[in-house]
Amino acid sequence: MLISHGAAMTFDRFSRLASIPALALAALCFVAVHSATAVKAASISLLRDPDIERSLTEIAAPVLRAAGLNSKRLRVLVVNDSSFNAFVIDSRTIFIHYGLILKLDRPDMLQAVIAHEAAHITNGHIARRMQNMRSARSVAGFGAALAVLAAAAGAGEAAAGLAIGTQSSALRGFLAHTRAEESSADRSAAAIMQRAGLSPQGLVDLHRIFEGQELLNSANQDPYMRSHPLTRDRIRAAEAYVAAHGAGSGADTSDANTRYWFARLHGKLSAFTRAPKWTLRRVAEESFDDVRHMREAIAHHRRNDLSKALRAIDEALAIRPSDPYYQELKGQILIENRRWQAALSAYGQARSNAPENPLILASLGRAQLAAKQPKAALRSLEASRRVDFRNSNMLRDLAQAYAQAGQNGMAALATAERYSLQGRLKDAGVHAKRATRLLATGSPAWRRAEDVLIAAEQDAKRKRK
Repeated sequence: MLISHGAAMTFDRFSRLASIPALALAALCFVAVHSATAVKAASISLLRDPDIERSLTEIAAPVLRAAGLNSKRLRVLVVNDSSFNAFVIDSRTIFIHYGLILKLDRPDMLQAVIAHEAAHITNGHIARRMQNMRSARSVAGFGAALAVLAAAAGAGEAAAGLAIGTQSSALRGFLAHTRAEESSADRSAAAIMQRAGLSPQGLVDLHRIFEGQELLNSANQDPYMRSHPLTRDRIRAAEAYVAAHGAGSGADTSDANTRYWFARLHGKLSAFTRAPKWTLRRVAEESFDDVRHMREAIAHHRRNDLSKALRAIDEALAIRPSDPYYQELKGQILIENRRWQAALSAYGQARSNAPENPLILASLGRAQLAAKQPKAALRSLEASRRVDFRNSNMLRDLAQAYAQAGQNGMAALATAERYSLQGRLKDAGVHAKRATRLLATGSPAWRRAEDVLIAAEQDAKRKRK
């Protein structure tokens, strides 16, 4: 059965993560980078959801532009971890734990996080850490980068040593910034926010969340403290900057668009990671009507009440009838209740309104597979893969679509890339080797398989040393 459904594990796109020790979640609902069985491979999981990523794009755009970065090329991705942390490992991606997002109650505080991490990029703080890193622009390279993150967070040093070729002592400090770097990033972040027309007060209030953490031993500190050393001097410096530039205490200068997308981001994350009872008890406080209905829809869906879930999401769509992300959520509700044709209709409308969104295309492809439309599914999934390869569930479905089409070489390649993305290079090498035998030598697909195979062979050599 392609789509799972049940009281404890309501959402297939989240169910693979429910056994991760760091999380105490009854049900999860976004696409993950890897399955629970892959956690031992020292990888890291991401919450991939089109609505959440659109929200982050809207929130980050003014900050990234003010930092001189391309807001269309630099992605902000959510890490599936309830602790408070944020970091960068290259110039193309900012990672933020969902726990930190839910901790922040104002959009300017989240923008301060993004500004601070963007400052690490523009100030060149990560360049020296990236000299030995594989390119994260390929599946194998991105999988290696995720392995670095997992190892730096304590999932084991072997994987990150493999990925970046460093000694363990260097690995332990891979994400750790010096106090000088932190001070520099703070100054730059405050200036970035000012250029973006935002109050740097958000940076002060962000620091205050972690005030007192430095008095704890490292085992009890939030990960943010271990990678971003905090001192009272930094708080005082940020306060002095705010005072010098006339920003009032607690002032939130985010515009209406940013406040709206922050409410959607918070609303969807909280509805899927907190108990439905908690959501329904607090949903009346939501100031945006469509976001309130969206949160209700998720809560009812997680309670297995299809009629109330559909009624709520339709109320959200009545307010925003062309919103592809609400249409995608309706498709998710329907497909997880085995309403294949209705789900296809909802996903089709979502694609019409966001024709190039890779996560929506991946969801449509899965629905087409479930509805026994493998040719259509293959087209949707290939289109998703061309835009964004960082989705292991899409690669799993793509392998199935290729297999049903009799394209065994491409099925082996998609499987190899999925394992590579999960950091399971030994398994990836087996399927990559099979792909190279079945695909035309020298073809683009064959070269992709070779890339994975080389990474797997390098992995094996290092492990023998």
